[in-house]
Amino acid sequence: MAEPTLVQVFGASATQDSSILTITKASLTGLTASGSNSAESLLVAILLKAQSYLTQASFDANIDQSIYAAAGFSSFTTRGTNNDPYRVDQITFNLAKADTASTLDPDDY
Repeated sequence: MAEPTLVQVFGASATQDSSILTITKASLTGLTASGSNSAESLLVAILLKAQSYLTQASFDANIDQSIYAAAGFSSFTTRGTNNDPYRVDQITFNLAKADTASTLDPDDY
C-alpha cells in the first residue's frame, strides 16, 4: 500500500505546493467555519479530521503509514480562581519510524 495522501487525510480540497498548504474549513471535522475561528479551534478540527483516517487499523494494515491516532481518556479538572470545572479530552498521535535517530523530525514521516 502507499503512504496516505493529503486528500485522504485532510479532505478532497486539500492541496499543496512548495510553499503553501491549503485545507478548506469545509473539509474539517466538527468546525463551524467563520472568519474568526480561533487557532485552537482550527487545530482541533485538523486533528479530528486526521484522526478519522489515520487509525490504528489502517496503520496495522499499511506498512507505509507512519502515524496513527487513538482516543485517550477523558478527565476533569478545575481551573481559575473559582475552580470552574473543565472537561479534558485526549487524542494521542503515535509517530512510527525506523529507529535511526533520537530526534523528532517531520521530514521522517
